[in-house]
Order: sequence, then C-alpha cells, then structure tokens
Amino acid sequence: MAQALRQEPPQFEERRAALQRWLAAGDDRHVITLGEAAYPARLLQTADPPLLLYVQGTPAALGAASLAIVGTRHPTPQGADNARAFAESLSDEGLVVVSGLALGIDAAAHEGALAGPAGTLAVLGTGIDEAYPRRHRALAARVAAQGALVSEFAPGTPPLREHFPQRNRIIAGLSLGTLVVEAALPSGSLITARLAAEAGREVFAIPGSIHSPQSKGCHALIKQGAKLVESAQDILEELRGTRPLAAAQDGTPGAASPGASGAPADPLLDAIGHDPVTLDALIARTGWPTAELNARLLELELAGQVARLPGGLFQRLARG
Repeated sequence: MAQALRQEPPQFEERRAALQRWLAAGDDRHVITLGEAAYPARLLQTADPPLLLYVQGTPAALGAASLAIVGTRHPTPQGADNARAFAESLSDEGLVVVSGLALGIDAAAHEGALAGPAGTLAVLGTGIDEAYPRRHRALAARVAAQGALVSEFAPGTPPLREHFPQRNRIIAGLSLGTLVVEAALPSGSLITARLAAEAGREVFAIPGSIHSPQSKGCHALIKQGAKLVESAQDILEELRGTRPLAAAQDGTPGAASPGASGAPADPLLDAIGHDPVTLDALIARTGWPTAELNARLLELELAGQVARLPGGLFQRLARG
C-alpha cells in the first residue's frame, strides 16, 4: 500500500504538461487551492468543497454576490425567454449569474447575464479547456471575458456523465440562492436546488403550465417550500428579507460588514456620503468599474446600509 501511494498516478506527466500549457496560454488562467485567501468563502461553507479550482477569467467574480439560474436542456420558448430576462435584470442589479454552460436554460441565462453589467460564471463538468457542448465555445469565451469559467477538473478532462451532477454542488455553493426556471422530473436542476437548500441557500422556482412536463420540477420544488417567483424583483426582495452579506470577507452569513461599529470605514459608504447620489457620481468618486460598483452597492443594499431610490439614486441609511 505504501509503495502504491508513492507512485505517481496514471498519466501524471501528461496531465501536468497539459496544465502547464493551459496556464501559459494567457494571464487570465489561475489555479486556486482550498487553503488560499482567494478561495470563494461561500463555497467553503458547503459540505464538500473541491480541493482546487481551475479558473479562466476574473477570480474575484467567484466571491461576488451571485445567483444560480438552472433548468432543462429542452426549454419551451417562454422558458428560454424567462431565463434571459431574469438573468439580465439580476445582472443590472449587480448579481453575478452562475450556471453550467449547458444547452437550454443554462445558455439563455449566460446570454442574459452578458447583456448586463455584472457578468456571469460558468461551472464546467469538463476540464477547463474543454467547452461542452462544443457549439458553446464562443459563449465560453465571452463568459471568460466578462466573468469566469470554473472547473474542478484538470485540463484535458473529457465530458463524462458522472461529472455533471458533481459540478452542480459548485453551482449551488458559489451562489446566494438558486433559481430553477424549467425542469422536468427527474432533473439535474433539482439536484442543484437540493444542494442549495442543504447548504442553507435560498431556492426559487418559476411556475408554469400544469400541462407542461418542463414545469413539473418547478411545481414539485414549490410544493416543497421553494419560493414562487414571477419577477427578478421577487428574488431581490427575498434576499433583502434574509439580509445576508453577499460577499462577507469571512463568508459568514449575517457577519458585520465594513462600516459597522468597531469595523474599518467602508470606502463606498464614505463616497456616498449622507445625501442621495447617482451611480455616475459614485463612479467618478471611486474610480471603480461599473460592474464592481453595482455588485458592492447590492451587497450594502442587502445588508440594509444603502437604499435604492427612484431616479437611479442611492441613499446611505443609518444603522439602528
């Protein structure tokens, strides 16, 4: 046994060479291990966090306020439209959209998120260099440019059936909650929803026709306690009701945020001041990119420190 443990695993040199080639292909490629500060805090709170993550894109996006959107590979036209519309609206509000790059609802969610400012994460069931399905190679490149591709599988890993349910725990674990748009019974999307619930995250579902097989999974989730939603605003109101800190540094839900009593001053709260202010003014004051600023404003809004007013204004709130 000891001798077997000392032996290199099969194809070790070949896999190491593939990893080195992948890393050398661009400065947007990263490997994040479980013990690093860059490892996403929400994922650490799950039962089975991966030992390492291969990331192509912006690693910081993994720790941003995010919501998973998942569903069937064979959606109705209305289901695909709903996924795009919800994703774009949530991105406009500063939430990064997380999905799995699959056909159907996943692809529509990524497309909708790419139309907004916050970006999107695609969690792969293959090696980080193996966009699957192949028709989504161009979509994968856009996701990497406006967010990140993420995988726990080494470069060169082909699409194996058992890897896709495994990657669903990462989709659920990175996110504040999971929205199921359309899903049949049974469905991999229901696995993602179950994993989200087990991790203490919110589960949302869009209802559909009682005659549609693609709605059966969503109706089952609603019967089990998932939140029925009809608009992106329903999701935002529910998240505000739970008042989590979307990206607390220690990853602890409800942890005190910067700016609270005894904590360091928050530069964004300082930039807002005590009078209503526009997004353009905050961009000028902070110098932050729009997507980053929207994400941080949403975190403060969820924490009850900032209110979004009519006319695109933001108001700092007193903490009681």
